[in-house]
Amino acid sequence: MAEGQFKEGIAGGRLAPAQYAENFSDLHPPLDHHEALVESDRCYFCYDAPCMQACPTSIDIPMFIRQISTGNPVGSAKTIFDQNILGGMCARVCPTETLCEEVCVREVAEGKPVQIGRLQRYATDIAMEQNKQFYERALPTNKKIAVVGAGPSGLAAAHRLARHGHEVTVLEAKPKAGGLNEYGIAAYKSTDDFAQAEVDYVTAIGGIAIENGKALGRDYSLSELTKSYDAVFLGLGLGGINALRAEGEDAAGVENAVEFIADLRQSSDLGKLPVGRRVVVIGGGMTAIDAAVQSKLLGAEEVTICYRRGQEHMNASEFEQDLATANGVIIRHWLQPKQVIAENGKVSAIELEYTALKGDKLSGTGETVRLVADQVFKAIGQAFEPAALNGSGASITMEGGRIVVDAEGRTSLAKVWAGGDCILGGDDLTVSAVAQGRDAAESIHRALTSNGRA
Repeated sequence: MAEGQFKEGIAGGRLAPAQYAENFSDLHPPLDHHEALVESDRCYFCYDAPCMQACPTSIDIPMFIRQISTGNPVGSAKTIFDQNILGGMCARVCPTETLCEEVCVREVAEGKPVQIGRLQRYATDIAMEQNKQFYERALPTNKKIAVVGAGPSGLAAAHRLARHGHEVTVLEAKPKAGGLNEYGIAAYKSTDDFAQAEVDYVTAIGGIAIENGKALGRDYSLSELTKSYDAVFLGLGLGGINALRAEGEDAAGVENAVEFIADLRQSSDLGKLPVGRRVVVIGGGMTAIDAAVQSKLLGAEEVTICYRRGQEHMNASEFEQDLATANGVIIRHWLQPKQVIAENGKVSAIELEYTALKGDKLSGTGETVRLVADQVFKAIGQAFEPAALNGSGASITMEGGRIVVDAEGRTSLAKVWAGGDCILGGDDLTVSAVAQGRDAAESIHRALTSNGRA
């Protein structure tokens, strides 16, 4: 343990320089050729594959695994990309343990599923390293589509629209494309700048122009887009952060977990990234786990996740929870924040109240506990910021703070579709956002052509 780890307060350089590289190395190292063949041979190639039904993008999983087993990883990659052009990142970040691998027949029978995610990475990595482009653009349709947001849904929509011969302009508020794949995924899940390599791979088809630093509601309005383009796809993601609703949460050291993860992903020197000595993370989802684990990997001495309900209610998968505890993170349940304690304007502790379920309602018990902390991360969910839609003329129908869409991704406004986390029913999964972007693009294509024919 490095001497610098015992610096008081929020500080950088808690570990020896070489330790950072080791701590943030690939969480799931790629399979080599032999390992991939052995693992693919475990698949039963089920006819009514439950894994395929559990995949939001409906990848033909038995087919792509069979192609690996017969020595055709490039063909396997095409099978994956046919349904999910961001299959490389999804192989890295998908909670496969609660999707395809959870329903794998091997898992049900033996408790050890086929490693579908790692096999998917094996195939897609080979194709991307060889820059195998499987799709050619159709003849130009002279139709122009604006895609707002260069995250998973926006990129998937852009690629599918470009394949159909449309001209696509992607407007992205941040300096880099990729959305959560670039800014919101734990660094040990996406190493070697893979998110940008994937953006380059997706846009290599042509017909896609990405303009960075262009925010809806600031630099242009939705009504302007609908006048200038034949169709608009909104892949806005979630920009707002839910508050703790605890007294004193404006103290220095109370931070947004999403911004912390983004700063870490963009850092060129992790030794300069400040982290507390005693860190408390409020939340029970993937963001809470990512913030907590990475705090520990940066050299925090003690990291505690506090969640207001029980372990069985956490949005983070059992694998993610186990990953946290394996890295020394303490997870405490049935606690909700009540007050942030500050000294000289800086957080020094947090007071939490024990909770209990009374029927279906969660309420505080009145009993409290105080945890010493010099850094507190808010990871209790993000919210859609509808203000960006102002100036659209007619308003888009919203429900529960999200955009309402039909089965094809169409909003209540003519010429406007939406997908990803910003829509009602979005489940904050990269793979679901890809599926929604892809399907909306097909709907847009049908609407702009004669039933899909130019």
